[in-house]
Amino acid sequence: MILKLAYILNTYPQPSHSFIRRELLALERGGAEILRLAMRRTDMALVDPGDQAEAARTEYVLDRGLFGLLAAVLVQFLRAPVRFMRALGLAVRCGRASDRGVLRHMIYLAEAAQVTRRCRAAKVQHMHAHFGTNAATVAMLAHALGGPGYSFTTHGPEEFDGPRELSLGLKLDRAAFGVGVSQFGVSQLKRWAELSTWNRLKVVHCGIEPALFPPDAPLLPHGALRLVSIGRFAEQKGQMTLIAAMADLHKTHPEAHLSLVGDGEMRPDLEAAIARSGLEASITLTGWLTEDGVRTALAEAHALVMPSFAEGLPMVVMEAMASARPVIATYIAGIPELVQPGRTGWLVPAGDVPALAGAIRDLAQTPPEGLDAMGRAGRERALERHDADTEAQKLAGHFRAAIDAACS
Repeated sequence: MILKLAYILNTYPQPSHSFIRRELLALERGGAEILRLAMRRTDMALVDPGDQAEAARTEYVLDRGLFGLLAAVLVQFLRAPVRFMRALGLAVRCGRASDRGVLRHMIYLAEAAQVTRRCRAAKVQHMHAHFGTNAATVAMLAHALGGPGYSFTTHGPEEFDGPRELSLGLKLDRAAFGVGVSQFGVSQLKRWAELSTWNRLKVVHCGIEPALFPPDAPLLPHGALRLVSIGRFAEQKGQMTLIAAMADLHKTHPEAHLSLVGDGEMRPDLEAAIARSGLEASITLTGWLTEDGVRTALAEAHALVMPSFAEGLPMVVMEAMASARPVIATYIAGIPELVQPGRTGWLVPAGDVPALAGAIRDLAQTPPEGLDAMGRAGRERALERHDADTEAQKLAGHFRAAIDAACS
């Protein structure tokens, strides 16, 4: 059976969401046909050619404009007025629970009407959304309007921070199945789903492409300690604690250097903290890099440092391990399912600056052969657990089972 899927996304593509692109391409390599339906275009610069190609393949619902969406709503109402009124009631219910209000959910209903129209025209068998936020809301409402069954992947931490406001349990209970990217993620879904839904909650890891990480990983750089941290500049990523740890480290290792790869709303705060600490020569902010640029940054570093306060399971940890680089990360969410202290890296309590600085000092004092051994063990573990094609096959199996159940 050829899978005919629609991926329902909010803003796609984005520089920090390359894992969605990898999943889509892996499913298509397996023979699936996928309609990409994003609500809106990103306002961020797309520097990676892969993201640029995905943008060209994606349909943007809000490009239809107000009158186009209202026309889709009218068509759905005339086609099945009773079903439409039930979907309207569902949107109102979610809107009353949400801090975004009922009016915003009327917009989601209009988006869902257009999604339903496109899914019907493309003969889509199943819809899948990423994140349990508004994309999952649109998928749920589209199903209520008569569209195909839906599922969605939660990543965290946003979904776990506001499950009631997102009506997360309701979305899970009405879905064909729900996905967490780690066992920790599924455990959080079980907090809000009905017991009868638990057997429909699945673990599907985000995937990397092993071919992009050749067996002969680049040798560790010689000389001064080089660290890299990669991620959106946001409070939950904890980069401010890493700057404080670097200030502490600078007392004993003034030659150490950190590259902060990414960008975001906290960039001015990070720049100010770097200046206050006198670390302008020790910390470089690179901005967003292409995937090739990220792999180069990892190859030029002795280790990745992820000081996050809240996470799902960061893609960059998988990429660093696949690049045969040890990882220093915080002991939160799904990270301990991948990073093994003493074998593939270090785990420290979130927000603990002395512990983070201490782990970096331990790294600096580890002989190169010890770091190489950690890197090799990490590479083996990442490739075993996070192969994009393997995880896509797993997800495709869940899609097929959901389609078969809907047809029976």
